[in-house]
Amino acid sequence: MGHTGMDADVVIAGAGPTGLMLACELRLAGVDVVVVERLAERTGESRAGGMHSRTLEVLDQRGILDRFLAVGEPQPVGHFSGLYLDFDEFESRHPYPLMILQSAIERLLEEWAGELGVRVRFSSEVSGIRQDEAGVTVELSTAEAAPATLRARYLVGCDGGRSTVRKLSGIDFPGTEATMTALIGDVELPDLPEDYVWVRRCAGGDWSAIAFEPGWYRVITSEYDRVVDRDEAPTFEQLRQSLVRLAGTDFGMHSPRWVSRFNDAARQAATYRDGRVLLAGDAAHIHFPAGGQGLNMGVQDAVNLGWKLASVVRGRAPESLLDTYHTERHAVGERVLHNTRAQSALARPGAQTDALREVFGSLMVFDDVNRHLRGMLTALDIRYPVDGDHLLAGRRVPDADLKTSDGTTRVHELLHCARPVLLDLRGSAELAKVAGGWADRVDVVEARSEDEHWPVPGVGEIPAPAALLIRPDGHVAWAAPAEGAPGVRALRAALTTWFGPARHG
Repeated sequence: MGHTGMDADVVIAGAGPTGLMLACELRLAGVDVVVVERLAERTGESRAGGMHSRTLEVLDQRGILDRFLAVGEPQPVGHFSGLYLDFDEFESRHPYPLMILQSAIERLLEEWAGELGVRVRFSSEVSGIRQDEAGVTVELSTAEAAPATLRARYLVGCDGGRSTVRKLSGIDFPGTEATMTALIGDVELPDLPEDYVWVRRCAGGDWSAIAFEPGWYRVITSEYDRVVDRDEAPTFEQLRQSLVRLAGTDFGMHSPRWVSRFNDAARQAATYRDGRVLLAGDAAHIHFPAGGQGLNMGVQDAVNLGWKLASVVRGRAPESLLDTYHTERHAVGERVLHNTRAQSALARPGAQTDALREVFGSLMVFDDVNRHLRGMLTALDIRYPVDGDHLLAGRRVPDADLKTSDGTTRVHELLHCARPVLLDLRGSAELAKVAGGWADRVDVVEARSEDEHWPVPGVGEIPAPAALLIRPDGHVAWAAPAEGAPGVRALRAALTTWFGPARHG
């Protein structure tokens, strides 16, 4: 039992990667959470197929990345609409995308959630929502005859692109309609040529085959100016016929494990928060899956929202802190919708697009262009609107090597408990004194940076700061320059803004 009269502090609708990650973030902060999932059990459908650098860093910040590295396969190349992108090993400890199926991601996150005490209820679909000043009543359709209800202080819809929570809340979902249809399936392809690589473009669209495990492939066919209702159930035969239309053969395709359909419709929730109801993941944004950004954006939504919602639930910060979730993540979603629309346009068949791809590809050989696109896809270059003119303010913190009185560590290791960290790299008694008013919420760590300069994606190397205040999501709330006064007043303001008023005595 969570808050008095409540079944939980927070109910999360949807047990996909976004919902599970959010549940774990809330549990790390001591919040009681229940996840409700309409499905009766895990389907095993493979779905999304990878994680980018920033998501890998987020998992590293929580100390669970090794579980995912043991299952996935790093890929040294990426792409923007099928045009090759290079990655920079200096920008992150995890510079390459990790090829790992969504089904495996969900299994690993569910195991972690279980360790943290998250309650997951399957066969429970949200059917009604009633908000009031104290909380939210969530009506559920369940396997039992009688509908169930849950009472919580907040409800978060992580229930996908057709989100029931979003619809019941009356949140608008504006955007652009589909202009094409793609089919995707996990199949065996015995006759695929051994020299096959990457995406094959042809008159009607394009197709690709990606080897995930020995013996079977993920086949994707994209046909432009051919729009099919997404609600129509796709079939293996439709996938086979689509591949024949595009490639002239089905390469002996057989033994389908899973078949699905997607398109390039792009929509975004007008607001990510309506009172005590919030949205994250595909419930908040859908788009063409170019560059594999969707799952990553959802997990990062969860990590941005989790600590803020926990702070409000536990009475440590004002409810207005939740508004920064929309401010920060809606802008990120807009950018992803924008770049996936561009990738969809670049993928269209025809002589004009072929010429555009050739020109665009010739620009991508320039380091600045490659760096810009790489930062966009990996989300390493995100900068939230945080007060302060230090180059790190609002950016994700570099994972620098540190030396403390207890030995060596890394910046991201300091975030395993999902608590804010004031990292003092110059041994300033003044900073520790200021932070004393937040001792119940902020960990103060004194250390020395092993490197004089830190790499910042999209910027280059900068002098290591004298001190910095790191939010639980790994973004910098305040930083002191390497030289000069530390800016104690600005530190106090940042502590108050992000972690609530000081407590004395």
